[in-house]
Amino acid sequence: MGSLVFTIANQKGGVGKTTTAINLAAALADKKIPTLVVDLDPQANATSALGVEKQEGKSLYGPLNGEGDALSMITETQYANLFLIPSEVDLAAAEIELAQSENYLMKLRTTLQPVRDSGRFKAIIIDCPPALGMLSMNSLAAADFLLIALQCEYMALEGLGQILKVVDKLKTANVNAALEVGGIIMTMFDVRTNLSRQVVEEVKKHLPDKIFDNVIPRTVRLSEAPSFGKTIFAYDPLSPGATAYKKLSKEIIERFGLSK
Repeated sequence: MGSLVFTIANQKGGVGKTTTAINLAAALADKKIPTLVVDLDPQANATSALGVEKQEGKSLYGPLNGEGDALSMITETQYANLFLIPSEVDLAAAEIELAQSENYLMKLRTTLQPVRDSGRFKAIIIDCPPALGMLSMNSLAAADFLLIALQCEYMALEGLGQILKVVDKLKTANVNAALEVGGIIMTMFDVRTNLSRQVVEEVKKHLPDKIFDNVIPRTVRLSEAPSFGKTIFAYDPLSPGATAYKKLSKEIIERFGLSK
């Protein structure tokens, strides 16, 4: 089996997208599943959270413009089986430049194809910017599965409807007919509030087969870890956040048939 490509997208910022991308990837890597994180956000939060220095010319900006190739951008991280294509601020320009190019929605898919074909990775996880712009749309066109990080609050439910409509449009327009919603990851779950439970129940009611059983708690340790350039497993392996991402990775391995 070739690489499975997951994109973690949500047009809303601050929902735990990057936290989920790096910690899910780290949990898969810990189970000896070769995993690649593609940082597609010009803010490069996934890059710094994995302890990798931002470098000019070390991102997908060049390859998306036909300069260089994605394979040469792959960087080792401090963790076994976990690799990264970093981001840099130049990627922000790609939002504008992609719109002016031919087949603009397919650029990332074409750019990542040699990486998929290389057979080096079982899972490729794309971390998107917090907007449904050109880069996020390209990631949806390149992915097999969309994983939606959804914050446990009511406003998030509106955003969920919007992103599901975008997926339908991409499928019906034959941009990516095979794209599936792989699952909804409930993040920032606060055990002390009824609201968190109500939001989870609401999503379960409407999309029972899509929501993952394991929810990600709102914890200080999960928020702190990226500022030290560490995953939650390196920063506080016994914390509730680490436990939650381990359990989520197990669900994802089972749901998508990922194994060593």
